[in-house]
Amino acid sequence: MQSHARVVVIGGGMMGVGLLYHLAEEGWTDCLLIEKGELTSGSTWHAAGQCPSFIADYNMAKIHNYGNKLYPKLEELTGQYVSWHGCGGIRFALNDVELEWFKHVEGVSKLIGFEMHILGPEEVKQHNPHVDTTGVLAAALTIGDGHVDPAGCCMALAKGARNFGAKIERFTRVVDINQAASGEWEVVTDKGTVICEHVVNAAGCYARRVAQMAGTDVPITNMEHHYLVTEPIQEFVDSDIEMPVMRDPYASAYYRQEQKSALIGLYETHSGFEAWAGRSGWPEWESDSELFEPDMDRILPYVEKVMERMPIWADAGIQRIVHGASPHTPDGKPMLGPAMGLENFWMCCGSSIGIAQGAGCGKYLAQWMIHGDAEINMAGLDPRRFCGMNDDAWVRAKSIEDYTHMYQLHLPGEERPAGRDLRKTSLYETLKNKGTVFTEAASWERPKWFSLDGRAEEPGFGRTNVHEVVAEECRAVRMRVGVTDLSSFAKFDVTGADAEAYLNRITANRVPGKNGGIALTHLLGDNGMIQSEATVTRLAEDHFYVLSGAIAQHRDLDHLRHPIHSDEDVQVADITDDWGVLVVAGPHARDTLAKITAAELTNENFRWLSGQIIEVADIELRALRVNYVGELGWELHVPMPDMPALYEAVWAAGEEYGIADVGTYAVNSLRLEKAYKGWGAELTNEITMIEADMERFVKYDKNDFIGKAATLKRKQEGISMRLVYCELEARNHDAHGGEAVLRDGEVIGVTTSGGWGHYTGKSLAFAYVAPKFADPGAQFDVEILSDAIKATVLEAPVYDPHNARPRA
Repeated sequence: MQSHARVVVIGGGMMGVGLLYHLAEEGWTDCLLIEKGELTSGSTWHAAGQCPSFIADYNMAKIHNYGNKLYPKLEELTGQYVSWHGCGGIRFALNDVELEWFKHVEGVSKLIGFEMHILGPEEVKQHNPHVDTTGVLAAALTIGDGHVDPAGCCMALAKGARNFGAKIERFTRVVDINQAASGEWEVVTDKGTVICEHVVNAAGCYARRVAQMAGTDVPITNMEHHYLVTEPIQEFVDSDIEMPVMRDPYASAYYRQEQKSALIGLYETHSGFEAWAGRSGWPEWESDSELFEPDMDRILPYVEKVMERMPIWADAGIQRIVHGASPHTPDGKPMLGPAMGLENFWMCCGSSIGIAQGAGCGKYLAQWMIHGDAEINMAGLDPRRFCGMNDDAWVRAKSIEDYTHMYQLHLPGEERPAGRDLRKTSLYETLKNKGTVFTEAASWERPKWFSLDGRAEEPGFGRTNVHEVVAEECRAVRMRVGVTDLSSFAKFDVTGADAEAYLNRITANRVPGKNGGIALTHLLGDNGMIQSEATVTRLAEDHFYVLSGAIAQHRDLDHLRHPIHSDEDVQVADITDDWGVLVVAGPHARDTLAKITAAELTNENFRWLSGQIIEVADIELRALRVNYVGELGWELHVPMPDMPALYEAVWAAGEEYGIADVGTYAVNSLRLEKAYKGWGAELTNEITMIEADMERFVKYDKNDFIGKAATLKRKQEGISMRLVYCELEARNHDAHGGEAVLRDGEVIGVTTSGGWGHYTGKSLAFAYVAPKFADPGAQFDVEILSDAIKATVLEAPVYDPHNARPRA
């Protein structure tokens, strides 16, 4: 076995081989894949092999679509058997809200480029004459997707990777992983040690074991999943036409034709079963090509429902039952990207439908490793999005919930119960007792809206029964004073004699030169793409306070720590859990705080975009005059134990002015009215500051900073898309992000976020469009649930365009 490689990929299933293929295709041929058994011998070999196009997530749809375009030609490219069946797929909608979801996915299909049609129940019979459509309201037909032989497809990718020059070592067990002082990695196997620049954990069901060898962890639980294959079905024997892959929430099952037999896969929705029972959700490192005894009592009710749908199968005997492991993450998405705190250690694991996703995951992770970024937004796939949450009980609860809800629609605004209350602020119980409805961000419980009359939200794609409740929260901020717990911010202290020079080197804007100054700045990649957005406050000559988004906590910790040179005096401390944040904002914010602090809060003594250490209610805290709602106000950053006392004091002081609790629903509405952009939506690794219309935050006159040359180059070469802020004609549905933007029926862009501006009474959205459609006054359509809604590009925010309110 070779002793050196640029990249070592650990794991020879679909995810690992898919990555190896694309690394080699991109030119990184000095790559070695190590597999402890035969290729595919984890969960790939026993997979059912479905490759659906139907998916609502914009970025995951790109991953699926790529695989569905590669697999049909893979056999010709490699000469290796693949057995692609492009039979298409049909998914049933059983109610009106599922039909609305279909309409949303139909819009995604236009953006991505896969063919989809919404059918009535009778039209389904044209594609599957044997199915009983009782209770079916509509069906989504996708053309060009289907299923593949999992082992054959994986072997074809492996052969392609070898043809490009990559190497594969089978029956070689990794026993340890160490990082040398040089930064190189030592992958120790039972056949020798390999020194490499990069290690990739693509170990599938065994990913946790591999991660722990390197001193990290992954939030994955392996679920036991059944599918069965029947004896031949006479109707299939008599026909040359293959039925589509059916996906049916009634039976919580997929079912299709397998040669001349039927294949039925189940995702049980009932409680009472465990993830890989008795083994904590993880196989032994020594296990290989493992299947389990079938649990017929567990799956029989679901099989019976499939037989109701496909009565021609009712008398067929069972030829075989496959009961094997399938990895699931807490949010159902794969983990693609760096492991927190470890340079050049990557994750490519956690996919529960790895056959469909393996090629696309490999393509985009290879781009990230080689070029510094992928073509798609990777924030929702980055392993660091979980912020180190690896608690076994939490991971299992979340992963089981993901498994049991495979065919249950997750509605906008729907809060699911598993794994909640993991990260709570010290104010949680106080707010809960006041009727707070919480959402979660990076496992934080975060106030979403306040149910003052005991109502529960009825979630859906349109405006819900809490629309007016949120409107009142917005009015409180615009007209009186509101208070919000935003403690989920990621928070860092950056200190040291070189802290100022260092931050100026890694960010695009100039960090504050005077104590108390605040600057909004961005961390860019070497290629100029936006990696993060942060607010930097200078507390002292050698002390900066850095804030960023909740799910960016570990991602940004890496961004802040990795570039530090050995000769720089810079320290970065993550203080996220130690400090809470209470936002007080509105025309009476100054009046409220003036009653409980001796600090001077006037413009002369406490200007906008400045911060001071002051006492409020006898509590020393960091007060920042900045907020995300566009009003006069302060963010009060306080040691977490002091949050309840501070809140009670603020509330008592504000009662005279009609103070109100405010949640994130209202915050999103208020920020849209001010045209404030958001990281992960408008600001992503897909674009530079030029496309995002954020060049005013780039200081080209600074000494060289990361991404400067690439940003200048993009500016000089021109852009193919630009971010616009627009108003939509008011309907009952607003944009959420991921909707197609059309002009004369042709796709010209995509929305990134949107919603209803409660105070201004306007439907608002951000979108990336071709530059010729980006001028103020330009018009186009945004397709929302199959309706083409006219949108007009705006020149300025619809609320306070001159920014007078924050400066008041």
